[in-house]
Amino acid sequence: MNRPAYLIPASTRFMLSAAAFVVIIAGLKASQQLLAPFLLSIFIAVLATPPLFFFQKKGLSTPLALLLVTAGVVAAGIALAALIGGSLDDFSSNLPRYQEKLKLLTGNTLAWLQAKGVQIPDRALTTYLDPAKAMRMAGKMLSGLGGVLANTFLILLTVIFILFEASSVPAKLKAALRRPDASMEHFAAIVRNINNYMVIKTTTSLVTGVVVAVMLAVVGVDYPVMWGTLAFMLNYVPNIGSVIAALPAVLLALIQISPTAALVVAAGYLVINIVIGNVVEPRFMGEGLGLSTLIVFLSLVFWGWVLGPVGMFLSVPLTMTLKIVLDANKDTRPIAILLGPTPRSR
Repeated sequence: MNRPAYLIPASTRFMLSAAAFVVIIAGLKASQQLLAPFLLSIFIAVLATPPLFFFQKKGLSTPLALLLVTAGVVAAGIALAALIGGSLDDFSSNLPRYQEKLKLLTGNTLAWLQAKGVQIPDRALTTYLDPAKAMRMAGKMLSGLGGVLANTFLILLTVIFILFEASSVPAKLKAALRRPDASMEHFAAIVRNINNYMVIKTTTSLVTGVVVAVMLAVVGVDYPVMWGTLAFMLNYVPNIGSVIAALPAVLLALIQISPTAALVVAAGYLVINIVIGNVVEPRFMGEGLGLSTLIVFLSLVFWGWVLGPVGMFLSVPLTMTLKIVLDANKDTRPIAILLGPTPRSR
């Protein structure tokens, strides 16, 4: 005989919930190869939905609007592959040489410090503070994303089907829901906030990537377009992402040009991210669309572990979507507030 839920001890309910959570996460990690391209397809489809609806409002038929949007997505993908494909292969082949130069530079720095009377164990620099790991991590991230993009046909096909179904979703929800008017208004508010966040974040990330690429090209750092692409992707991760994106480019400027060039590149990254992250984005997004630094870091680690490099790229958009959904319901709004940044005192 089944016991009512209220008769089950709270500790038992907690253990059951925790076990269910572990099983779900294990399932997500086990299905990483299938789930990562699917989530990337949803991300691309969300960005492509506003142009699709725009063309439909202008009087174009759904097939023609879908054809135009799909052509734009394909053109953007081909341009991205053409821009970073050769650079990524060249960088991967030169990575061992860069790492050797960094190790030599680290050894010279250690010898200079020891000559000045500063004793630092060799293990501290070679194991725990090895700057070559930053170069290797950047290469793995870009290679991992490239591996997912190898499923370009599957991703594109999924995006097309999602966009084709997008226009019919409201009608299906109205037919399925008991109170369609109230529920549709609630659903529309959630979708509007998600689209608003995605479009603004993608636009500012694109601007960040372009400005970073131009800055590195002016300084003379190798592979400026590749580092600009990395800055574009990691700009979705506030605060932490800018540091991860800047570190390999700064190190490359150090070993390729000079310490002065590395300082210039670091200062350039700092100015770009302060202006875009602290001035431009808050002006357009508002205070409601934000996450606390701790949540950003935890989401980066969690989704990166579950989904790999694509999970790191999508970590904040996924968490931000969850926050928007929680904020739309008065019962779960306190959780959304806890996920957000510290409220400003009035």
